[in-house]
Amino acid sequence: MTMESTYQKIEKTVARELSCSAHAMKHVMRVYNLCLHLAKYELNVDLDVLKTAALLHDIARVKEFNDKTGNIDHSALGAEMADKILRTLGYPEKKIAHIKHCITAHRFRGKTKPQTKEAKILFDADKLDVLGAIGVARCFMIAGQYGQKIYSDISIKEYLKDNVVEEKADGMVRDISKHTPILEFELKFKHIPERLYTQKAREIAKERLRFMENFFEKLKREIKGEL
Repeated sequence: MTMESTYQKIEKTVARELSCSAHAMKHVMRVYNLCLHLAKYELNVDLDVLKTAALLHDIARVKEFNDKTGNIDHSALGAEMADKILRTLGYPEKKIAHIKHCITAHRFRGKTKPQTKEAKILFDADKLDVLGAIGVARCFMIAGQYGQKIYSDISIKEYLKDNVVEEKADGMVRDISKHTPILEFELKFKHIPERLYTQKAREIAKERLRFMENFFEKLKREIKGEL
């Protein structure tokens, strides 16, 4: 079996697991392509590990979205799901461990930090896909899908107490329906550039964030009836 046919099998497996529109295969493939782009600016990247981890990184995302307790972490569960898939495909133990680390460490709100070059590239690529015009589109997709309001002026302190595990800005959201795009911007998006690992990703992120800042500032004015 060639690596390309292996990737195709993984892609089909992931596609069956994903039904959430903002985290469907188009997101996965954007992250996959961003990974390959960022890898061009880094030395000695294991592209097999990176490609495989990129394809599998969100395999448990729908399971997390459907959980109302905040106890399911899609990065941790996804790593375990990936383990079974990779063993079936005959991946060696060392490579499986490396890929699982990439998946476990890819999320912004996760406790595991990326330790390898491949994990850092995946983390950065995944974050870039929530910024810019595509980021605005995705967060409002999620808002519509889960019945969120398009805007909320609740204080961050009050919201953290009401709907975020451990009341931390980077904690897991308990009930996605209570979230809003502006809350996601304040709690996550605006802090992404400072959290990225690769120079190229930081450059892209800063430009995309400027677009989002302008958008949400204009949204806030229009919600208040300002011309």
